Amino acid sequence: MEFFHKKTNFQFMATRKVWYTLSAVLMIASFASFFVKGLNFAIDFTGGVAVEAEFPKDVSTEAVRDVVVDAGFHDPQVSYLGSTRSINIGLQTTGETADALRPRFVAALSKVDPGVTIANLEVVGPQVGDELRYAAIVSLAVTLLLIAAYIFFRFHTWRLSVGAILAVLHDPILVLGVFSVTQTKFDLAVVAAILAVIGYSLNDTVVVFDRIRENFEKNRRQPPQETLDRAINDTLSRTIMTKVVTSIVVVALLVLGGESLRGFSEALLIGILAGTYSSIYISSSIALSFGLKAEHVFPPVSKDPIDELP
Repeated sequence: MEFFHKKTNFQFMATRKVWYTLSAVLMIASFASFFVKGLNFAIDFTGGVAVEAEFPKDVSTEAVRDVVVDAGFHDPQVSYLGSTRSINIGLQTTGETADALRPRFVAALSKVDPGVTIANLEVVGPQVGDELRYAAIVSLAVTLLLIAAYIFFRFHTWRLSVGAILAVLHDPILVLGVFSVTQTKFDLAVVAAILAVIGYSLNDTVVVFDRIRENFEKNRRQPPQETLDRAINDTLSRTIMTKVVTSIVVVALLVLGGESLRGFSEALLIGILAGTYSSIYISSSIALSFGLKAEHVFPPVSKDPIDELP
């Protein structure tokens, strides 16, 4: 199945410097916002109180938020947890133990429905938040190192490896930039979405790289720019159809998933859009700018000296 009725022949590489400039502007804006505003970390990273409450009937998050504020808790984060009868409440650290907080929440939430039960209440200390932040950074760093090694050993050239790494870095940086600008809550679900975005982007990049290698093998004398353009055009229908179908599901999660899935679905949607762009204008373009040629993908085989004897 093809998205386009005709075989496309877009000259992607001819405009790569324009897209380099756009990416540079977006990266600078993302870093500027990140250092000026930072991220709006959820209690997963900062420490705080997490409460899961079960109601016998449907309740509104606004009603729950009002009674929690009236009980003396400041700036509660209230969201549905799978259904409109399950509520998740997040607070900054109050200094009280879980045993001291439980009766206060029961008394407050009983004003919404006397049949409420506290399914879970835990206090996450700042030390745990620091450990989670460190684990998230390490997981991202290890992922990037393994990607670099995989691309290098599979395609036998550092040029494609550098292009893939820059493309993979491009997407999560944009996600972090948007989260910094909008101040959407940044929790562990967002970290999971960023890791998924990295894998998704890498998959598109590898598909394009495979086609580049196939095209080089068919015609090693063809100019590298034409070879890369042909490879991207050959995979363009697959890329567009995959991204459109995936985006439909993610948009449904964003609209219907509630507050608890908002950060996760936002990160995925931004990553999908950025990954489509980076697999075309970052990974392949960077490799071309570093002088990618057929002999880099297919290094010449050294001849046996005996074969060269007369």
